[in-house]
Amino acid sequence: MPAPVSPASRPSPLSLASPPAQPAVLALAVRRATPLARRPAVLAWALAAGFAALYACVGVNRHRRGLSKAYDLGIFEQAIRAYAHGQAPIVPLKGPGYHLLGDHFHPLIAVLAPAYRAFPSPLTLVVVQALLMALAVVPLTRWAHEVAGPRVALLVGCATGASWGIVRAAADDFHEIAFAVPLLAFAVTALGRRRPLAAALWSLPLLLVKEDLGLTVAAVGALIAWQARRERHRSPLPGLALAVLGLAATALTVLVVLPAFNPEGGFDYWRQLDGGGQPSLWALPLRLGWPPVKWLLLFLLAATAGFAGLRSPLLLLCVPTLAWRLLSDNSHYWGVSYHYSAVLMPIALAALVDVLRRVDVRRARRALAVSALVTAVTLPLYPLHEVVMPEAWRTSPRLTETRALLGRIPDDATVAASNRLATQLTARAEVTLACRAPVGPGPQWVAVDLRDPSVRSPCATADTARMLGVYRERGYRPLIEQDGLLLLQRP
Repeated sequence: MPAPVSPASRPSPLSLASPPAQPAVLALAVRRATPLARRPAVLAWALAAGFAALYACVGVNRHRRGLSKAYDLGIFEQAIRAYAHGQAPIVPLKGPGYHLLGDHFHPLIAVLAPAYRAFPSPLTLVVVQALLMALAVVPLTRWAHEVAGPRVALLVGCATGASWGIVRAAADDFHEIAFAVPLLAFAVTALGRRRPLAAALWSLPLLLVKEDLGLTVAAVGALIAWQARRERHRSPLPGLALAVLGLAATALTVLVVLPAFNPEGGFDYWRQLDGGGQPSLWALPLRLGWPPVKWLLLFLLAATAGFAGLRSPLLLLCVPTLAWRLLSDNSHYWGVSYHYSAVLMPIALAALVDVLRRVDVRRARRALAVSALVTAVTLPLYPLHEVVMPEAWRTSPRLTETRALLGRIPDDATVAASNRLATQLTARAEVTLACRAPVGPGPQWVAVDLRDPSVRSPCATADTARMLGVYRERGYRPLIEQDGLLLLQRP
């Protein structure tokens, strides 16, 4: 008598049906499965390793080309450098004596201190971020293999690794949410597999990644409680306890911890939520959907989930992050640039896998095709394509000039620099921003690239020009002044 086949191991009809004409990216996933693809662990880790290598190539090369910035790679390097030497995370780039835990609550980045102590370079952070981001591919690929077989697993793994939110974040300096991406991938996958304890344990470290992620932990707890109530053989109390813990952790960090370390004694980002004044209850709903760029964010997120993912309760985990982004008056939060959407990608792809179990083959194929199409269309728009661009690997004359300028500055010097030059110096000097008034006698060196397009943020061009005038009045001697590159030395 043959052994019974469990539902988890039984091949899905989706994986057995012959595929119709589909987009090129989807066609790659539906070819005959190779022996490698039939082994979910090997497939998942192979994809993760491949994407980690791609992310690292792009990130390291962008730093080599001088495209990394003080905000934020330089800031995090100064903080982790302090942790590596057993000191508080004081970050001169944020201001004199600025304690970084007064900006955002991310003590988990301290675990990188040993790696940085061994390899004291901003590239250490870039490579670690690449490894962390790529790790999100593993649980989603393995779950997709369980649900729909190796072909869909390959597609979901590639869609995760090449997703616009993760690719943008992996190539954009370093940020604390590099830890949140894999933690969320494992947590949401555990939720989809109905493993509440694993989901809770994977989500708890999010409380140490960033203050707003306590709300996401609360959402995980609410979903655990909802699942328990539906299944009736489990108590919803553990899920409710996790939800309360997430809410309490966010309240504690925002109202107590961050103000305690902040130089102004408050939470700097309240003003972005209230628009600089008293918010109107009537105006808040209108701010969620205006200006229209916010709809682009929502559309791309839904399309990444194949639109069918909107039917999955797992997608509700996106609500806390979307709420603070859409309610803020900071336009950087509204769109699909920067690193803010990385934490949404594992949730969207998990929602897609979740609905594959509940829809017919036609709808499943349509959802997978939409998700694959989004990946194919957005891939040329984000930095991952730089790997195959010859011009991205050349050393321009401008880069040679910049390196010569930086080479004039000795190690352990004090330097006031513009945004992109600063992050080239943070590993070997004490660096502040050139647009800010110096403390005491001033820095020994001032290094500015006036052609740096990022010089407008975090410093306005006018502020940089004004401070250069101040330094000249103080007798700083120009050693290099050509093509927008300026190097001044204190007398």
